[in-house]
Amino acid sequence: MMSFVVTGAELFGALAAWSASLFCGAACYISLVEHPARLECGAELAATEFTPSYRRAARMQLSLALCSALSAVTAAALGSSMVWLLGGALIAAVIPFTYLMIMPLNKQLQSPALKKQSSSTYMLLEHWGRLHAVRSAMSLLACLVYYAALMLE
Repeated sequence: MMSFVVTGAELFGALAAWSASLFCGAACYISLVEHPARLECGAELAATEFTPSYRRAARMQLSLALCSALSAVTAAALGSSMVWLLGGALIAAVIPFTYLMIMPLNKQLQSPALKKQSSSTYMLLEHWGRLHAVRSAMSLLACLVYYAALMLE
């Protein structure tokens, strides 16, 4: 009879990789599908749809990033490879990146004073998309580090 024993470090490593993978999937979907489709609808509709979409995604992605980063730190603290800390740092870095780089655009795009039909609104949305693509790439890199750590275990 075979038995498998999972250590706490392995469990937290798996949780870190799983939550980062969910974050990455959502971020890449937004970057590759949702935001380009939003832009195809024109500035006014894109700006109108942005607020409810952002509000829903922000809660989910923040909780996934925190879960992943804290799980990676816990896995390393429980004896797993220090590679987990690198992945945790990468996924955690999306949080300050969002607050410092993307949040000012979010506030502009959600402002009641925003002229939704203007070309400047469209340019803000395009800029937001480029910055969000950076978040997507950061989360993908975190996932790759986590997958490497899983193979090293």
